[in-house]
Formats: sequence, structure tokens, C-alpha cells
Amino acid sequence: MSWTAIRHELATELGESISIDALTGAWRIAQRDAGHRHSADDVLTAWFALREMPHAPIALDLGTGIGGVGLLVLWGLGEAARLVAIEAQAISFRLLQANVAGNELTARVDAIHGDLRELADARRFPLVTGSPPYFPLGTGIVPADSQKAHARFELRGDVADYARAAARHVTDDGVFVFCFPTPQKERALAAVRDAGLVATRVQDVVPRATLRPLFTLFAARRAGDVVEEAPFVVREQSGELTAAMQQVRRGFGFY
Repeated sequence: MSWTAIRHELATELGESISIDALTGAWRIAQRDAGHRHSADDVLTAWFALREMPHAPIALDLGTGIGGVGLLVLWGLGEAARLVAIEAQAISFRLLQANVAGNELTARVDAIHGDLRELADARRFPLVTGSPPYFPLGTGIVPADSQKAHARFELRGDVADYARAAARHVTDDGVFVFCFPTPQKERALAAVRDAGLVATRVQDVVPRATLRPLFTLFAARRAGDVVEEAPFVVREQSGELTAAMQQVRRGFGFY
């Protein structure tokens, strides 16, 4: 099915406007104009994961949403790799299915509609990724839109649940990569420790030079030494992408 047909089908089914946007140089992503959308968090989480485990034959993406992190990871792992992606929120899962089909990845992606806390897959994965919701209940106004609400607030599990799920499903020599708000860094590190993992690599992300870090990238393993890297800056003070961010984009096929 063409992307034009996919957009029409989704718009009719959901009763709202759908955009088809670039995910990589060759792949596209369908997303709601008024919903939760693919972002720099996804791009940099996938980039960080591929740095940690560039040749994994299979990856698991927890709480995959519409597929932003998982599909980028699959792109980077190459044509022989496979992805298992689990998502509970209904609209996000519907869009995930469309994005898998639209990019002709049905044979390479096992999309599971379910709760990551209850994932019963017996396989272990060398690479596990996730982008947990950022905010506990009571710390802000929960959007009326279900997709936005579940993506932003801890309505169905929190960073500790992601860490525990990763610890259950990652191989002994594998890695769990995720992002979380920098102001809540200690909370994320505690979740990793409580799950029996070690945050072996940590890097803050600065959205624009001179601003404070917005979110942090974490790589967690069974054991290892902790390395805290210099912050990754997305944009210069002028607003132009930094050379580092341009290199990340080239890695996903943008020139």
C-alpha cells in the first residue's frame, strides 16, 4: 500500500489529519498532526543505542509508541536485523502497524500490542531500547488526548518498570539504552540500580548552546565501569545544527 493510501486510510479511520514525514533517508513515519510525534529524543536514543551495539541481529523496543526509536535502530542495524516492538496504547499501536507496513518491514518487525510489564517473550536480546514517559502523575496537567497522555505521563508504568523489563529480557552481555529528563537523572539511575543493572554510559543532551541539558541518554549493562560523556549539543546558539547532530542525521541517511 502506498503512503498516500496509508494516510487516507488512517485519516478516515481516526477522523483526523495525518502527516507522512521522513524518518530516515528512505523510510517514512505516519503520525497524527495533533498527536504525539517523532522527536529528537527518538533520534538520539537510537543513535546512542547503535553506538553501544551496532551489530545486534535483533533488538527489543519497549513502549515503542509509533516506532520512532525502534525503527531507527532497525535501520542502523542493517537489512538482516529484526525488531520486536511492544506498545500498549491503542492509537500509537495502530500507527506503528501502519509504519511497519508502509516501510515494507512486516517480515522484519514483530509488533506486539501489549503492556511491556507483562511481556512474556522467552527470547533474550542483545539490545533493548526505550523512551519511558517523563512525568509522574501529579506533576503536571495530563492531556485529554490518550496518546499524548500515555506518552508523557506515567499512566502505565514508569522508568523503573522499563528498567525491570529490560533486565528480564537483555542478554548477559547486552545493553539497555533509554532517555529520561536530565532534572530526573538520579531517579533514572536509581531505577537502573534497582533492576540490577549498571549505567555504564551517560550523556546529557543540550537542545541549544548556552541552554541547560534537557534530557539524558543512558546505556545500562549487567556490569561495567561508569563513563559520563561531555554533553551532546543539538543546535548552535544561532539555531543551526551542530556538526555532531549533522553527523547523526547522516547516519540515518540524511544528506
